[in-house]
Amino acid sequence: ARWAARGAGILAVVMVGSVLQVAAVRWVEPPFTPTMLQRVAERGLRGDGWAWVDHRPRSLEAMGSALPRATVASEDGRFFVHHGFDYAGICAAVRANRSGGSLRGGSTISQQVARNVFLVQHRSWLRKGLEVWYTVWLELLVPKERILELYLNVAESGPHHFGFEAAAQHWYGVPARRLSKERAARLVALLPSPRTRTPSGSVATKKVGWVARNPVPFPGDPGYDRLEAQWAEAPWPWECL
Repeated sequence: ARWAARGAGILAVVMVGSVLQVAAVRWVEPPFTPTMLQRVAERGLRGDGWAWVDHRPRSLEAMGSALPRATVASEDGRFFVHHGFDYAGICAAVRANRSGGSLRGGSTISQQVARNVFLVQHRSWLRKGLEVWYTVWLELLVPKERILELYLNVAESGPHHFGFEAAAQHWYGVPARRLSKERAARLVALLPSPRTRTPSGSVATKKVGWVARNPVPFPGDPGYDRLEAQWAEAPWPWECL
């Protein structure tokens, strides 16, 4: 009984601590993330030298409009209407997989922030469970605009680059706020393989056209009410089983 009580106490401390972590990033920009430390260690242990990552956080407003809009259109079109998990996307993936189509999936921006800010890039069921835990609290405690800002600041955007301000400076020599729609889409196309892709590659070229054809309205934009209505009618995951 004593060990059970201690274990429950430790679990409670960990859970409360993780919630406080999430609450803190609502106002405080993380100076580094576990993924950044992971990449620094990997580079040093490979013998490529010990060097800190290029990380240049900016406010959402300071990044202009092209980059946030290209990111939402490319990565998570229902970002502003879901609550951390894209049930409509899950259902689409289930249906595609049942029909023998290619395997579909993909995390929401909120899930990627949970993974990028608080966890390391290691695939396991434990990490996935923690990702869900952090995502729930992110959606409860942090405004959507701040979640998007965090994503744009901490996403791995190139070899030893984190955040799209660093990527914009590295690839185009301009701040993110001065990116054209095309260049913004090309940088977003670096995901999910930023260490091997380039903005001039074929994937990026296709992404430019796709983003242009599939714009996503932000809150207050014309058409946003239709996006909300579509989400309200989306099935829950268990309805697809």
